[in-house]
Amino acid sequence: MIEVDDAAPSVASAPGRSCPLHYRYRPEDFAIDAPEHLRSLDVLYVVGGLYGNPLALDRVLELFDRERGRKRLVFNGDFHWFDADPAVFAQVQRGVLAHDALRGNVETELADPNADADAGCGCAYPDWVGDGVVERSNRILARLRTAADAGQRAALATLPMWQRADVGPLRLGIVHGDATSLAGWGFAQEHLRAPDHRAEVARWLGRAGVDAFACTHTCLPVFQAVPGSQGRHARWILNNGAAGMPNFRGDAAGLLTRIAVEPSAQAHRRFGVELGGGVVAEAIAIDIDLPRWRSGFEAVWPEGSDAHASYFDRIVRGPEYAIADAVRPLE
Repeated sequence: MIEVDDAAPSVASAPGRSCPLHYRYRPEDFAIDAPEHLRSLDVLYVVGGLYGNPLALDRVLELFDRERGRKRLVFNGDFHWFDADPAVFAQVQRGVLAHDALRGNVETELADPNADADAGCGCAYPDWVGDGVVERSNRILARLRTAADAGQRAALATLPMWQRADVGPLRLGIVHGDATSLAGWGFAQEHLRAPDHRAEVARWLGRAGVDAFACTHTCLPVFQAVPGSQGRHARWILNNGAAGMPNFRGDAAGLLTRIAVEPSAQAHRRFGVELGGGVVAEAIAIDIDLPRWRSGFEAVWPEGSDAHASYFDRIVRGPEYAIADAVRPLE
């Protein structure tokens, strides 16, 4: 989760910057069949970065309820974050765990019985993120720990780090971070601008045997194409950015990734791409009552608090990012 680029970032291996070994896996781990309940889907919602926003959760469930066909909803991590009120934390956890869910770095660190774990918030922030952001995130995580009881932490500990799903004929990997780590930044829109890195991502997709990865961790949305192999259609990284916060300047909506055999019939699409095989991926807006959300946020995180310092401007105005930045077909 990245919002403010404070001056003089540090590249030290410190809490909030390091990536624990137990966060890691291999692209080859995805080269398996999807579980039965995630095969032959008509509609798949992937919802990452809910950040403890109960209004966004209600809206996601409302949109999903309108979908038809064989459908599934997967929350791919960081569904907790701002919900430091125990009642809201419990509400979010109940709503999310009624569906498929992966743990992000937030849930992984909440589930860790060692409150002094060296990972801090577990964000594995890159060096372009300022130290102030990192330190505030570590403190937010520490406060969030006070909202969770032992049973809730135990439930989070059982969640997987990644999942496989099939929509129509397409094979998908669902992650929080990237193809190698729960908190990896390999699918960040910043990294995906580099041709050499896109070539590495194409190799990850090949090793994983999937047509696309759906992800979220890096907090800004991007649908990035990379070349397919042996003349096949392009493969994609589908990063929804954040479901629980604005993703574009002047646009208050969160976003979810909808992958389906038919385009959405609802008028909430911000952008979309054709994946091949008759399957489309769309960034669907999660519109909420922003004044109500702002009021609830400030009741827990007033001016001067860590979350207010890092996130309030984004909540009110959105990040300096545009839809044109997020849609990246093959060059």
